[in-house]
Amino acid sequence: MKYKRVLLKLSGEALMGNRQYGIDPERLAEYADEIKSIVDEGIEVAIVIGGGNIFRGVAGASKGMDRVQGDHMGMLATVINGLALQGACEDAGIQTRLQSAIQINEVAEPFIRRRAIRHLEKGRVVIFGGGTGNPYFTTDSAAVLRAIEINADVILKGTRVDGIYTADPEKDKLATKFDFITFDEVLKKGLKVMDTTAFTLSQENELPIIVFDMNKRGNLLKVVSGKNIGTTVNL
Repeated sequence: MKYKRVLLKLSGEALMGNRQYGIDPERLAEYADEIKSIVDEGIEVAIVIGGGNIFRGVAGASKGMDRVQGDHMGMLATVINGLALQGACEDAGIQTRLQSAIQINEVAEPFIRRRAIRHLEKGRVVIFGGGTGNPYFTTDSAAVLRAIEINADVILKGTRVDGIYTADPEKDKLATKFDFITFDEVLKKGLKVMDTTAFTLSQENELPIIVFDMNKRGNLLKVVSGKNIGTTVNL
């Protein structure tokens, strides 16, 4: 295995499957199987998941809702998704812990860095919910922040596209894929990988990002094995 400890970033929308909103149990089970395939290889796995399938603070703010209120609703949505993913992982036989940046002691541990690292060392998958615990920060920023805090080797951004392209491949058939690209090139070309805050934080801490298709079975194991899957962003 090329990596020992990874942080997997999933969007809330990824959990919808073919639905228009909410959570698809079949997609959850597929993701749990993928995660189990790398846990069985001894990889230490942390996960940050978005909440866009339930609520997105920015969208609420655009319709007149208070942004801080909306972002707090979004944080709670990530905890709901975390609980759903935790259940699916445990059904697959994976030991997990859900930690939240906002205190909900009845359903999740508070985020404590040393405790999270100890869970990882014991082979447990740690799911981080609640974003960063602060409004105006996305779950991309939470993913990078947590990855740095737990000393992850890489951020694996699982999407429905198999990497970074010169344009949106779902809209432009002439778009070409990058196998490798530097942080500076991403910024110069104006490519969208993560929001600017998250991307800059990753660059400053020399933390590579791999964008890959999470919906293709076996891809997660191939990525951590070091195979040329998706697009790698590095210095």
